[in-house]
Amino acid sequence: MIEQRYRWKNKHLRTHVSVLDGETSPTILLKNATYLNQTFRKWMKANIWIYQDRIVYVGDNLPSHIKNCEIIDCTGQILVPGYIEPHAHPFQLYNPHTLAEYASQFGTTTIISDNMPLVLNFKKREAFSLLRDLRNIPTTMFWWCRFDSQTEILHEEETFSHSNIKSWLEHDAVLQGGELTGWPKLLDGDDMMLHWIQEAKRMRKQIEGHFPGASEKTLAKMMLLGADSDHEAINGEEVYNRLMQGYMVSLRHSSIRPDLPKLLDDMKRLGIDAYDRMMLNTDGATSPFYEQGITDMLIRIAIEKGIPVIDAYNMATVNISRYYNIDHLHGNIATGRVANINFLESKENPTPVSVLAKGKWVKRDGAKVEGAYPSMDWSEYGLKPLELNWHLTMDDLQFSMPFGIKMENSVITKPYSLSIDISGDELEMTHDESFFTLIDRQGKWRINTLLKGFASKLHALASSFSNTGDIILIGKNKQDMLTAFNRMKELGGGIVLVENGEIVCELPLPLGGIMSGLPIEELMIAEKTLFAELKKRGYDFNDPIYSLLFFSSTHLPYIRVTQQGMYDVMNKTVLFPTIMR
Repeated sequence: MIEQRYRWKNKHLRTHVSVLDGETSPTILLKNATYLNQTFRKWMKANIWIYQDRIVYVGDNLPSHIKNCEIIDCTGQILVPGYIEPHAHPFQLYNPHTLAEYASQFGTTTIISDNMPLVLNFKKREAFSLLRDLRNIPTTMFWWCRFDSQTEILHEEETFSHSNIKSWLEHDAVLQGGELTGWPKLLDGDDMMLHWIQEAKRMRKQIEGHFPGASEKTLAKMMLLGADSDHEAINGEEVYNRLMQGYMVSLRHSSIRPDLPKLLDDMKRLGIDAYDRMMLNTDGATSPFYEQGITDMLIRIAIEKGIPVIDAYNMATVNISRYYNIDHLHGNIATGRVANINFLESKENPTPVSVLAKGKWVKRDGAKVEGAYPSMDWSEYGLKPLELNWHLTMDDLQFSMPFGIKMENSVITKPYSLSIDISGDELEMTHDESFFTLIDRQGKWRINTLLKGFASKLHALASSFSNTGDIILIGKNKQDMLTAFNRMKELGGGIVLVENGEIVCELPLPLGGIMSGLPIEELMIAEKTLFAELKKRGYDFNDPIYSLLFFSSTHLPYIRVTQQGMYDVMNKTVLFPTIMR
């Protein structure tokens, strides 16, 4: 990790200085640029000199040495810093590489990402190799360090061991601990988690909260224990309470919580008009949500809601970089910063026509620059098509539990008492109850229950995409469930719908059964097809991908299906354990 310790080596820094001395030519010169100067909070004019991936000068002067220098007259354009996504989950069927490439076309050039799937699905050496290699793409990739699994997994003490957490926290690409989905354990006296928070603070790294519905007292307690920010406010009052307790507030607009317009309206109603302690995020939205943009979409919403234009841009750039202590490199156009620059047609339109990321053109005059993001060989990091060397049989689909789980929305599930006959191999299409199985990826255990509210006419769905990478089966017809499982197995992972023995829809996930290698534009089409087919069969919520992801997630109420069994979140107890096969 020493190679990552310094952004530029001494010889690079000497070369940067030599550009100012006229001994070396800039690689790009941006003349007559109207740009956002966040120090003065003004739109100013300057000439911007860039050498490779760094801005080496911003001011009135022009270089004396311009051999082999690309000169761009920026008259009529508006320049702003590359946008920063501070809360990404880059594993929602897409992968970190495809998300970075797609986001760059909308001006998001820096992404701060969840490391959970890396911890659960990669060996540590392979995960760190991936982090190292992602440094070579134009997008700047930073990461979190999770302190808990967000569910009840087997052998959690090994996966989230002190040595593993310490290795992640010490990594130079990791900017924060969290998000703290396991914060109730912290309040209950988990001193190991508190120690990790202390270690993160010692390293000058931030702690991201996850405090939905938290009271003022809870927010105050978590601030005392080390939390720095939170992204779970769903109304203006919750924004106000977080600001009052000293939090950095991350305003969310995602596929399951598209809250930003309401948050901004509420803030206006409450007279909140100071924005330096706020940032914008999309919280790992599924790909169709990104069709109209990413961070640029959020800036546009803010401007349309009457937020001062400079504040709208700051919430997506310099506010974030200052919070994470990286503003010496990112979030503003100034001497010494990484050359991440968006070129706009107007101040009111944040979608760029051209984008520089680390001094490389990734978008030029409205068109994507091909080859800017070379493809990756995911097998080098241990991510290959899923290989299941075991067989699913009818014996695995025996259902006898006295209660099931009922969906209240896309992600909240409650227990309910069964009142139908579940002894047969098929359920009626006249109600919204389905068989539900979670089965170990290695085939060692399973748990069977009923799921109410997911769909009313779904014969079978098999998914290798889940919070823990275990296999989910949902459906009314056991034979179709077997067929869907076997097809998912043939694909090497994915999501498969089957009806009357025929494949209705499939979305392959060949990268370890959890991710697609498709460009996001193509993945959007596949996801929309899947959503449409599920909707035809009675799925009425916002986001089936998040439904699949969160069936096991114990940071949400009220009952979850986990590796340990049916889990009561509020009482922190396993109601029914998993069954060994």
